[in-house]
Amino acid sequence: MAGKQDKEAAKLAKKEKRAASKARRGQIFEAFKMQRKEDKALIPWMVGSLLVITGVVFGIGFIFDVHWVVLPLGILLGALAAVIIFGRRVQKTVYSKADGQPGAAAWALENMRGRWKVTPTVAATTQLDAVHRVLGGPGVVLVAEGAPHRVKSLLAQEKKRVARLIGETPIYNVIIGNDEQQVPLKKLQSYLMKLPRNLKPAQVDALEAKLAALGNRGAAMPKGPMPAGAKMRNVQRTIRRR
Repeated sequence: MAGKQDKEAAKLAKKEKRAASKARRGQIFEAFKMQRKEDKALIPWMVGSLLVITGVVFGIGFIFDVHWVVLPLGILLGALAAVIIFGRRVQKTVYSKADGQPGAAAWALENMRGRWKVTPTVAATTQLDAVHRVLGGPGVVLVAEGAPHRVKSLLAQEKKRVARLIGETPIYNVIIGNDEQQVPLKKLQSYLMKLPRNLKPAQVDALEAKLAALGNRGAAMPKGPMPAGAKMRNVQRTIRRR
């Protein structure tokens, strides 16, 4: 009986895996279609990278008289380069559309790779300014989005709250924007990755447990960047009620 159940479970898991794989392929294809409509240079870049890299590998193989042997490798590397170019151009388009919209910084933080512990909207105003808290190897990073003259005071207040609990642990302030001493949304992840590593994973976990007691000040921000046509008054009214 147990063996039969195991087989059924394995069959079900395999079916779910196939369905998930099919869904991912569908998402990638939809993203490709959308990007192709907006980015006229996408196809030339992808095809060009495929042909150039294949040609280079084939040429190197020709020198050593193994050109037909290395041709499949050249095609594989060229295809990989085309996929990387596609991914980067899609990412660039997504970030350019999200830039400047309320909730964009929280969305970017929650989609980062690596061992980052993100708490969105630890402080906010009814004008949709917000401060998000990030824990990681550098220590505590407070990321603010919104009007600079308002978020500076939010950052200062949040820094005081956090500093009372964490002692000498480094605290970094980041304001999202394109002006001097601000970090553009598209460069946020690379900026965080360049910060010095001051804590070990176990210390980060202990820090998270300490800061869990702080809770959040202010209201929740939108889940991801707000559409450009969203009605700000309705969103602000919802925030005030929370």
